[in-house]
Amino acid sequence: MARQLLKSLRHLPQPQRQDRAASSSSLSSPPDVDAPVVSNGGNSGVANGTRRCLQDLDVWKRAPTLHGTTKFEPRPDVKNVMVTGGAGFIASWVVRHLTLTYPEAYNIVSFDKLDYCSSLNNTRVLDDKRNFTFYHGDLTNPTEVLDCMERYRIDTVMHFAAQSHVDLSFGNSYGFTHANVYGTHVLLEGAKKAEIKRFIHVSTDEVYGEVKEDDDDLVESSILSPTNPYAASKAAAEMLVQSYHKSFKLPTIIVRSNNVYGPHQYPEKIIAKFTCLLSRGQPVVLHGDGSPTRRYLYAGDAADAFDTILHKGHIGHIYNVGSSDEISNLHLCSRLLDTMGIDHSAPEQLRKWIKYTHDRPFNDRRYAVDGTKLRMLGWSQNTSLEKGLETTVDWYLKYGESWWGDISHVLTPFPVVSKGEVVPDFEHLAKDDPVQPGDECLVNGQNEA
Repeated sequence: MARQLLKSLRHLPQPQRQDRAASSSSLSSPPDVDAPVVSNGGNSGVANGTRRCLQDLDVWKRAPTLHGTTKFEPRPDVKNVMVTGGAGFIASWVVRHLTLTYPEAYNIVSFDKLDYCSSLNNTRVLDDKRNFTFYHGDLTNPTEVLDCMERYRIDTVMHFAAQSHVDLSFGNSYGFTHANVYGTHVLLEGAKKAEIKRFIHVSTDEVYGEVKEDDDDLVESSILSPTNPYAASKAAAEMLVQSYHKSFKLPTIIVRSNNVYGPHQYPEKIIAKFTCLLSRGQPVVLHGDGSPTRRYLYAGDAADAFDTILHKGHIGHIYNVGSSDEISNLHLCSRLLDTMGIDHSAPEQLRKWIKYTHDRPFNDRRYAVDGTKLRMLGWSQNTSLEKGLETTVDWYLKYGESWWGDISHVLTPFPVVSKGEVVPDFEHLAKDDPVQPGDECLVNGQNEA
């Protein structure tokens, strides 16, 4: 199936990115007029703001509705759930799962500013559901945050919204601090004023920093030692969350997860990006020698983990969401080539599809967390890497080129942010062999020894 789709998609024209209001119908005010309008499922996604998002494509109608598998007895103290970043990747999986699994128990409010990596296509299938609402708001705007909480009588917050792409954090660190630290602070202050009963803060395993190959997996009480601006911003946000729990008795839970992958992920992360590149007949480009490893968790299993924590997690606790699937970046490329049916058995074929460029300013060798505590609540990882990659590749071959509009600008080894948009940096020197420290590479348009 993947091979047949790949052959047909290579001959399709690339879609053009167009902007329009975040709605299936036009807003009553022009884009530069600040006229909030709130929407719910009955309004088919008319946004409560005037920011603009990608064109409303019919691609979502053809795509399968994906969510988790768990189902629990509804909590009596949970009724109205605000999910920040609800039009993004992991959060949209949780939004779809909670909306469809608990239609009579919970009202789900997806709060999202529709940044470059979000898409209303991720939740359009819910627009006609009575228990789903989309609120177009900015996490760093205290008025919008509190308005959403009060308007929908929010009692539970699941905080996913964040800038999360490590490569961008090296050149746009102020933006990461603003979104991830200040944005979390605004949300916490709103939660305190609205007397939220359950605040689930979504963090990352990267706050622990690098874990050596012979070291034990890290438990929740391990020291935080972030090594890049993104991870540092998430660690700082955690400190704020814990301070509000201690100072104001805000009922918080913190979750630290391994790398999550799957359908609906914006193609700036390795699996989604490399699948899209290969589908275009282009080689993938690895940072350095491709030896760093990561542990990968399928998005459906991640949705189940957050559902489990929502229903069984204990206030004041931290939970690692750990995966058993650890793989190097180079080996992952081979797995993707296998999944897509691309022959790379001979060395010259492998060199055709896998290229190398200089490494990040710092690239952790590996992350490794111990997820025993969450498994004791009943959660388990059910999707193997093989099965997850098959599902993911199939989805991107069918829908990846049209889900977000034109994605060409993010399929670069080192994207940057310019005037609020993610754009290619410069043409990096792609080598056939792994790049070692000190090798000559193209940096800022100059050869660097």
